[in-house]
Amino acid sequence: MTDRAHPVLAGLDRIGSDLEGIYKDLHRHPELGLREHRTAKKAADALRNLGYEVTEGIGGTGVIGTLVNGEGPVVMARADMDALPVREQTGLPYASTATVTGEDGTERPVMHACGHDVHVTCLIGCARLMAQAKDAWRGTFVALFQPSEENGDGADAVIDDGLTSKAPRPDVVLAQHVLPYPAGYVGTRSGPFLSAADSLRITVYGRGAHGSMPQAAVDPVVMAAMIVVRLQTIVSRELAATTPAVVTVGSVHAGTGPNVIPDRAVIQLNVRTYDDASRTHVLNAIERIVEAESQASRSPRPPEIEKTVTFPPTVNDEAPTRRVAEAFAAHFGDDAHTIDLQTASEDMSEIPKAFGAPFTYWGIGGIDPGLYAEAARNGTVAQDIPVNHSPAFAPVVQPTLNTGVSALTVAALAWLGR
Repeated sequence: MTDRAHPVLAGLDRIGSDLEGIYKDLHRHPELGLREHRTAKKAADALRNLGYEVTEGIGGTGVIGTLVNGEGPVVMARADMDALPVREQTGLPYASTATVTGEDGTERPVMHACGHDVHVTCLIGCARLMAQAKDAWRGTFVALFQPSEENGDGADAVIDDGLTSKAPRPDVVLAQHVLPYPAGYVGTRSGPFLSAADSLRITVYGRGAHGSMPQAAVDPVVMAAMIVVRLQTIVSRELAATTPAVVTVGSVHAGTGPNVIPDRAVIQLNVRTYDDASRTHVLNAIERIVEAESQASRSPRPPEIEKTVTFPPTVNDEAPTRRVAEAFAAHFGDDAHTIDLQTASEDMSEIPKAFGAPFTYWGIGGIDPGLYAEAARNGTVAQDIPVNHSPAFAPVVQPTLNTGVSALTVAALAWLGR
C-alpha cells in the first residue's frame, strides 16, 4: 500500500482503535434482517455525532447519513447490516453467542458469517474521515446503511419507503464486500461481477400407497430423483462451456416413513447466472424438465414451481469502475487487482437503479495473508480457507478494516477530492 498522502486518509491511524472496538462489538451482537435495531442505532449515533443529517428507520431499520460540503458531485456509499442464522464456530474472544426466537417459536443462533459487520464498520470509518477533513474535498457524501440484504428484500424495502426522496440523487453509488481473499487485497471488475440468484420450490405430485404395493402408487420420490439428476444436465449440456452458471439442489423432502409411498415431494434449488439470456434459458429448462418428468411418471396433477427468493445480477458500470480501479492502483499499488467473477449475489444494484445512477461494487480480502499463502502453496484454498456463510468465517481485524475504510474513502475522493 502506498503512503496516505491525501489529507482525508491522514486521519485513519488516529481512528483505528475506535473502529476495531466498533467492529468487535458489532460482531458480538449480530442481528437478522429487518431486526438490525442495535446496529442501526450505532450507525445513526456515529453519523449524528459527526454532523451528518440523519434519517432513521427507512425500510424498517435503514439509516441515511448526508453530509453536504459545498458544491460538487454527490457520492453514495452503501453498507449492508444484517447477519445470518448460523452458530459461530470461530473461537474468537468476541464471538457471537446471540440467539433469536423465530416465527415458529424455535431458538436460532445468529452470527455475522458474511462480513456485514466489516461493511458497517468501514462505512462508519469512511464517514468519520470525510467529516474530519472537510477542507480537503467538495460535494456531498451520503452513507446508506441497508437492512436485510441476506433475505433479498432490504434494497426494495428502503426504495419503497422513499429512499429517492429522502436522499439526494447520487452521481455514483459505491459498495464493497469482504471476501475470502488475503487481507489487504482489493479487487475491481467492470461488467458482470456477482451473479443473479433465483431460489425455487418445486412440488411434484404422486399417488400414495403402501410400500409393498408400488403398482398402486405414482411414486414422487422416484420422480424427484429423476428430476434432480436431469437438472444437472442443464449447465453441462444446454449451455456453452464458456457460459458460467450453477444449478444446485439444496433440499429434497418426501414422506414420513420407510414403508409408505407419499403423495408428493418438494425440491428446493438455487440458480446462479450472469446475464438475462442464460438466466431465462436455465429457468425455462427447469420448468420443462419438471413438467416432462411429471408427465412421464403419470403424475395425477401438474407440478407447482414457486420462485421464493430472487437477486438481480450485479453488473458494474464501466466508467466508474475504471475511475475507482485507477484510484486503487495509485493508492494500494500491487494490492489492487482485477477480481474474478463471483457466484455470490446481492440486491445492492436495485439502489442505483432506483436513482438512475451508475455504480461500482468491489471486493476486499479478509483472510490472514500467511494462512492464505500457505493454502495456496498446498493447493488447498478451497478446503482450508473458510468462505462467507461458513460458521468458521472470521475476517482478521487488520489489515481488513484499514483496507475497507481506505477503499471506500479513496473511491469517494475519486469524485469529491479537490
